[in-house]
Amino acid sequence: MKKRIGFVVAPGFQILDLMAVTVFELANTEAAEAAGPIYDIVMLSEHGGAVASSSGVKIETKPFRQARFDTLLVTGALRVTPSSPALLAFLRKAAAVSRRMASICTGAHALAEAGLLDGRRVTTHWCYARELQRLFPKARVEEDRIFIQDGPVWTSAGMTACIDMALALVEADLGVEVSRAIAKTMVVYHRRSGGQSQFSALLELEPKSDRIQTALAYAKNNLRKNLGVEELADAANLSRRQFSRSFRAETGQSPARAVETLRVESARAMIESSNHPIEIVARENGFADPERMRRAFIRAFGQPPQAIKRAARIHTAA
Repeated sequence: MKKRIGFVVAPGFQILDLMAVTVFELANTEAAEAAGPIYDIVMLSEHGGAVASSSGVKIETKPFRQARFDTLLVTGALRVTPSSPALLAFLRKAAAVSRRMASICTGAHALAEAGLLDGRRVTTHWCYARELQRLFPKARVEEDRIFIQDGPVWTSAGMTACIDMALALVEADLGVEVSRAIAKTMVVYHRRSGGQSQFSALLELEPKSDRIQTALAYAKNNLRKNLGVEELADAANLSRRQFSRSFRAETGQSPARAVETLRVESARAMIESSNHPIEIVARENGFADPERMRRAFIRAFGQPPQAIKRAARIHTAA
């Protein structure tokens, strides 16, 4: 039996949110040989017909009628506006009869307006997270998460985070091998864990030249190595002196400090998404020993790895 997946859009929706559609489309392709298409994808809007995105590109939609879906996803927009009474009524009705409800980016505001996020852990695009918490204090907003599942309600951060959440939804339905195959086809990582930060150390460093970007990418892919200045300079095809001078000028940090930032980011993601002992996490991310990782975590996050691991366990249990 096919699972109906509904995508709710409104005028001015962010078209990148529809990348999630591709995940379900490819899931159908992966499952076609064994059992035929799994998902029936429906685009929905209040009045039906063509709905224009913020970029002006239009998609055809069906009006709100049947509210029963396997999964109903509400897309977001670049500007948050109040939801219409008809949309709120539809969401409340769908929540009562559908297996899962989900929001992408600022679509969380619509779910919150409908009262569907009260008492739940949720996330949204970091730009709008504090506003969401201010307007809807009964929701438990975690502004630095890729996506969160709290019971039958899923919420994701903005932009490409919809891919991570959609992969997780498919993985829950069809298993990790299918979601991994989809990620490979889409040429994306399989997949960022929901607890991973919305922020990226590589983006924060903002290297301007291709050579420094290459060195940082090399470092990120080889965290278990020693990663001294000489090795990074070779990756950038620069002399050690040129590399050190250029690196600090472009990033505002020393190479050693930047490598530590990459390591703690990777280690935190590993802690929050796995059950590996702290010793294994330290080794896999290039820390000489757990004590050095502990000191790096305190510098970066103000708390040791064990505290972050405990918090992750509490969130998972909740």
